Amino acid sequence: MAKNFKDLSEQEILALAISSEETDARIYADFAAGLKADYPATAQIFKEMEAEEDEHRRNLIDDYRRRFGEHIPLIRREDVKGFVHRKPVWMIRPLGIKTVRRQAQIMETETQRFYERAASKVGDISTRKLLGDLAEAERKHVTLADDLQREQLTPDVEAEEDKAHRRLFVLQIVQPGLAGLMDGSVSTLAPVFAAAFATHNSHAAFLVGLAASVGAGISMGFAEAASDDGSLTGRGKPLLRGVVCGLMTTAGGIGHTMPYLIPNFRTATAVAVVIVAIELLLISWIRNRYMDTPFLRAAFQVIVGGVLVFLVGIWIGSS
Repeated sequence: MAKNFKDLSEQEILALAISSEETDARIYADFAAGLKADYPATAQIFKEMEAEEDEHRRNLIDDYRRRFGEHIPLIRREDVKGFVHRKPVWMIRPLGIKTVRRQAQIMETETQRFYERAASKVGDISTRKLLGDLAEAERKHVTLADDLQREQLTPDVEAEEDKAHRRLFVLQIVQPGLAGLMDGSVSTLAPVFAAAFATHNSHAAFLVGLAASVGAGISMGFAEAASDDGSLTGRGKPLLRGVVCGLMTTAGGIGHTMPYLIPNFRTATAVAVVIVAIELLLISWIRNRYMDTPFLRAAFQVIVGGVLVFLVGIWIGSS
């Protein structure tokens, strides 16, 4: 059962501080290892911060040994109520550059504020001084992080890391999302418009489009999630890719299905055609924006394919 911070002795507080510094150092080491390949400058910042945490831990151990001897009891954050907890790095992979920088700042600031609040509630003078010293150490850590960031992250380096971040975003989010959107927007055209022109009934066309969109989303989601585990390609977690791809596939089909909620068949079809045109232009823009495909070429490829599928649906539905 967790213990209240106010019930800890000075010996236990020092032991807790040592354990906390060790944990933070290991987290920074994990950050550095996870970022080294794509963000070497930021990885170096976390290596420096790891070394700084290790130095503080050694100082705390020296002070503990001087006051209480050689044995340091194992007291962890989770053993103390209200203490700051750290989410293991392996649970938040792949590491995002902005997320990691923000997490590091939160780590230091939270710990500093915790010690400051704790110091205000402790009556013993020596314990209060100890907590104040720890808060000041954490404040210096925040300053160190800022100094290291200014020293290591020059404009050129930051621009290069932003490019790397963009590449990872394209690999892990844009590509599966674009594949889903294209499949959902194009492949569902034929069944939706075939049903519409075969029945001249908006409700029937809506049901066919809804079934086709949801079915395609489920199929594409599972296919994307099973395509690779991302370990070699850098494409990120299979589950995330599958969810993104599945949702975008469904969205692509639902877009031109929704107009068939309009009872009048001709009006619904006219609105659906306009939405199809918007979908195809959106796909072309995404390919141009993130895949570096010239807009006219992307538009030609997407629109030609979409129009062919659209005409096939009308032809089959009218036959």
